[in-house]
Amino acid sequence: MRHPQVPMARPLMGPEEAAAVARVLASGWVMQGPEVEAFEADFARAVGAPHAAAVSSGTAALHLALLAVGVRPGDEVVTVSHSFIATANSVRLCGATPVFVDIEAGTFNMDPARVEAAITPHTRAILCVHQMGMPCDLAAIGAVATARGVALVEDAACAAGSEVRAGSDGAGSDGWQAIGRPHSDAACFSFHPRKLITTGDGGMVTTRDAAVDERIRAWRSHGTRDGVYGLNYRMTDLQAAVGRVQLGRLPGLVVERRRLVEELRRRLPTVAFPVEPLWARSNWQSLCVRFSSANAAAAARARLEAAGVAARPGITNAHEEPAQRDGLRAPLPESERAHRECVLLPLPSGMTADELNRVVGAVEG
Repeated sequence: MRHPQVPMARPLMGPEEAAAVARVLASGWVMQGPEVEAFEADFARAVGAPHAAAVSSGTAALHLALLAVGVRPGDEVVTVSHSFIATANSVRLCGATPVFVDIEAGTFNMDPARVEAAITPHTRAILCVHQMGMPCDLAAIGAVATARGVALVEDAACAAGSEVRAGSDGAGSDGWQAIGRPHSDAACFSFHPRKLITTGDGGMVTTRDAAVDERIRAWRSHGTRDGVYGLNYRMTDLQAAVGRVQLGRLPGLVVERRRLVEELRRRLPTVAFPVEPLWARSNWQSLCVRFSSANAAAAARARLEAAGVAARPGITNAHEEPAQRDGLRAPLPESERAHRECVLLPLPSGMTADELNRVVGAVEG
């Protein structure tokens, strides 16, 4: 008998989410309203941010955050090509040009050593990415942003529940801090179903700057401010009610994912796992493993598919997409290698022992 496919992702939904939606339906208020306000307060409290504004998607969060820190037509934004296309697209939506820098091979994140050389008089912001939930080096990148007087925005689409050790960003205290705490001018989250927690779709922007928060709140709901026309980027109360329940599940989901990744790391010694720096705790939103060559990665994907296990190539590169090929960039060898030599393995919520065994068996061949 053929087993059901092991999916790349599987949102964890239950009667609590259904009850939350029923409560909103009974209230008669389903558009942005009291549930959105409560979700924003819950999220801000969970990550330790002074301000959090809910929006309709992670892309909307990136677009509004970049506008809010002053990115305008003719500006440049230093970012990575090795990311979901929404990262580069959000820069284009502002009329600005993405300037791509390469990644670190081990973390798949922006290489801080390459950022300084990419900054020009036209640079308005750095847009770093916590790729697949792995925190990037905010301390080093933030130091460059501060020294050069440009804004720093975090693409934290995948990073709800990820943490950095306090002090690695200059905070100067012990313990761990959530991504989304004020490590930058703004951090942008996604609640797409592929993420640890989901509202069907949706996003959030956290910031320490009240003016940034005010701009985002105006622009998400048709308001015109600072010469920028508003949009309809609102989240509904139906989504927010689900999000509040999902947020309560987040700590347990992170624990589960970290356990699964450690078990896979132990059982798959022949492939290279991402490097988690000592100052970082990933939520392991996605698991990307590296093979010895592009051919070996393609063969592994074929074995996984034959075994009924969902798998994907490594993260795509924006500069290899038609709409972004004119982006400014230095050579990006690590980004290109990562796409070709890596495979994304499934990490569905509630992953069973049988599903995990099937993944291991297909990867080992």
